[in-house]
Amino acid sequence: MDITRVLVVEDEKRIADFLGRGLESAGYAVTLAHDGTSALEAMHSLEHDLIVLDLNLPDMDGLKVLEKIRNRKVSPPVLILSARSNVDDRVKGLEAGADDYIGKPFAVVEFLARVKALLRRGAPLQDRLQVGDLTLDCIRRKVTRAGEYIELAPKEFSILEYLMRNRGRPLSRTMIVEHVWDMDYDGLTNIVDVYIRHLRSKIDDRFPVRLIHTVRGIGYVIDVPEKGAEQE
Repeated sequence: MDITRVLVVEDEKRIADFLGRGLESAGYAVTLAHDGTSALEAMHSLEHDLIVLDLNLPDMDGLKVLEKIRNRKVSPPVLILSARSNVDDRVKGLEAGADDYIGKPFAVVEFLARVKALLRRGAPLQDRLQVGDLTLDCIRRKVTRAGEYIELAPKEFSILEYLMRNRGRPLSRTMIVEHVWDMDYDGLTNIVDVYIRHLRSKIDDRFPVRLIHTVRGIGYVIDVPEKGAEQE
């Protein structure tokens, strides 16, 4: 399963870092670019599932960057982020090929909601995930390992699905809580560790190869371990 990648093109470093942290906490891989030239270079070097584009860039107008994006054979959804928030500017951006437009200042919850909506529209999620001999059917909400059905509680299923959609990518406890419970992370709670123990008892403990691994100082990751690698 490929990680969902978002390119953020924003020349104000403070805002770019803020957006990057918000997107990463929601489970996305983020590339930051602070001008149009580096944005185009990032697009050519790596495919992205969504582009967040500021219009006020130091080296070229954001609409020019948008034009170059739309001239590519593969063109991801584009969310314009700009202080130019009057109706004429919005219309101009949408007519130039943007998929959505949000004006500054904005609420991060609205920003993330728009990101999710564009990603749903642009790239439907897989309905069947697999890691090794573990499979998860998102439609039937059914989990099997080595052909054996495993019954999971709703939150256990949601955590496992989130891990499997990000196979090979370490997810922090913060990211898991905010994605599964849709709430801010309280550093005093061990709710994620409790649920991971439940998951491990069901999908790992009875099988020779463990799939859920602890990443010290970060959180958890799911993947098939390399031969000879120590398992936690």
